[in-house]
Amino acid sequence: MTLSADTPSEILSQLIRTRRSIRDFLPQAIPEKLLNEVLADANWSPSWSNTQPYRIAIASGAVRAKISSELCSLFDLGMAAQNGGALGKLRLLLTRRGLPDGDFSTQFTYPEDLQPKRRATGAGLYEVLGIGRKDIAARDKQMRRNFEFFGAPTVIFLFAHKGLHEFSILDAGIFLNTLMLSAHAHGLATCAQGALATWASPIRSEFKIPEPYQLICGLSIGYASESAVNNFNPGRSDANLLQIESQK
Repeated sequence: MTLSADTPSEILSQLIRTRRSIRDFLPQAIPEKLLNEVLADANWSPSWSNTQPYRIAIASGAVRAKISSELCSLFDLGMAAQNGGALGKLRLLLTRRGLPDGDFSTQFTYPEDLQPKRRATGAGLYEVLGIGRKDIAARDKQMRRNFEFFGAPTVIFLFAHKGLHEFSILDAGIFLNTLMLSAHAHGLATCAQGALATWASPIRSEFKIPEPYQLICGLSIGYASESAVNNFNPGRSDANLLQIESQK
């Protein structure tokens, strides 16, 4: 990425406004030195009393491939159960193979006031991908791409310390945003994925995660391909900047 800005504020604004969630990566590996530079930037994220209540696990190569394979298998089992009607769901409950085992549930109903933005973003993304509203098979296939890390050579799993409750989640989010902006500044692309917290067992089997830490999300990172999906920009609403009215 070439920056056209000059001043620090202009550079930061350009980085913030041009970062995108990338959903198709090149298989090109990230140089270790480059990844370490990005992580060093993220390490300076602010946190509650400087407790830094988060940890990361980085998977590349064979470990990444193994985790992806296991996650895809679990996803396939879950989809088979969902599409198999009552019998399929009963089989899932009896075998428990494919049931989500994450530390947080990723399956919930969105609040009604947030649904319009969610639906608009989903509709725009599927339009770029050429996936029809009723094409369930294509939608499932695209969802499965989450667990293939969209082809990224590296995935970073983010864990938050449960001892600080919601505040460790807040700090982890700040860390994640700092990491994504630094990656963008260094010519790398990212996609933060809540779906990667659906199943924690494949990740925990590969890494020694300290007991107080809970898997909150994953981050695919690498080099963006030329796919049209990477140009998708859902925009932002100025309504988010409106201040809550005073009661007085």
